[in-house]
Amino acid sequence: MLSIILVASIAVAVVLGYKTKINTGFFCIAFAYFIGCFGMGLKPKELIACWPVSTMFVILSVSLFYNFAAANGTLEKMSGSLLYMCRRFPGMLPFALFFVALILSVMGAAYFTVLAFLAPITLMICEESNMDKLTGAAAINCGALAGGNFPTASLGVVFRGLMETAYEAEPTMSVPNSFSEEIVVFALSVVFSLILIAILRFGFKSNRNIGKGVTFKKPEAFDGKQKTTLTLMLIMMLVVLVFPLLKIAMPGNVLIGSIAAKIDVGLVAFCFTIVALLFDLAPQKEVIARVPWNTILMIAGAGMLIAVAVKAGTIDALSSWIGSNVPTPLIPLAFSFVGAFMSFFSSTTGVVAPALFPLIPGLAAATGLNPAALFACTILGAQSSAISPFSSGGSLILGSCGKEEERNQLFNRLLFVACPVSVVCCAVYNLIVAIVL
Repeated sequence: MLSIILVASIAVAVVLGYKTKINTGFFCIAFAYFIGCFGMGLKPKELIACWPVSTMFVILSVSLFYNFAAANGTLEKMSGSLLYMCRRFPGMLPFALFFVALILSVMGAAYFTVLAFLAPITLMICEESNMDKLTGAAAINCGALAGGNFPTASLGVVFRGLMETAYEAEPTMSVPNSFSEEIVVFALSVVFSLILIAILRFGFKSNRNIGKGVTFKKPEAFDGKQKTTLTLMLIMMLVVLVFPLLKIAMPGNVLIGSIAAKIDVGLVAFCFTIVALLFDLAPQKEVIARVPWNTILMIAGAGMLIAVAVKAGTIDALSSWIGSNVPTPLIPLAFSFVGAFMSFFSSTTGVVAPALFPLIPGLAAATGLNPAALFACTILGAQSSAISPFSSGGSLILGSCGKEEERNQLFNRLLFVACPVSVVCCAVYNLIVAIVL
């Protein structure tokens, strides 16, 4: 009975957050308090200890550092420069837009930041180049999501933390290398994105005359602060990536393994934040103001409620139910569709991943499925519906439409064309991935 209440409370928290526009994390914390302390007899200190400190720390520190690039215009200049480099291949504009969004996202720009920068530019390019706006919107959305799945990027650090937390809830299982598992997710998301964009690019008649008449303006050169910011971003990526990659290449090297174990993206990001402040690359007040507190609170609140569910045995019960009632070959498909359905109305990082990730380690052990494949199916499934006009990504794209008539038309096409095509294609893709892996 308690497990049913906990599952229902997660669903109610999502619905209340959607209906009231109040952060879903707030409702999750309240439900965790009443169910945990009054229904399960937990002490308040035990409940507060469920707060996901590590995940919150990583999001805070990484966003602080990359906020310098957003505040001083480095990201905007990068966007213009990358697009200008693609001027000789106008017919491949959707793929160019995808790679621009991908690179910006891999470099640390948050999903919302990438879309906020690129959506107005993309819709303008679509008009100038006779490209279908739905194709352009899907291209930058896929790029921002796929790039964000990189292990050191905005979404990747969250997913890695949630993966590790999911394994920690299973005391009999050893925690795998979340870096390598997230690399798998990143690679799979890039391949799926390219397939989806190709379907949209070559499947719509409105894209037949794409590229004719488009003009690219040469962006202004980076100023001193922007060059320094870009240099620091590249150095930080090298610091964070080199030793984990060397560990994968040379697993038997004790020294490399020891150094890699001490390289933490959150702590490294704070060190680089200090360097950026010393160079005065952007006002400290503005950098702190750009921290995504709404996302942090959503993820932390959902994480607290999920932790209560773990203590109550709800996660084990759900894992057993899925393992017993869903045929093993269809489990990846189930995670894909459930993730897509949940993400249609809620956040992938704040609701979907915290709710579904804890099911995966035990389920993978019971069924023999590859846990990395199940993590990928969950993430890709959830992200496949992110183009929905009800989601944050779709709403940002719609907000960039200047005319009401175009906005209404794009709303219908995002809802009834892009979203269904993306979800179905992703489910088929995930099924193939699960078989191969």
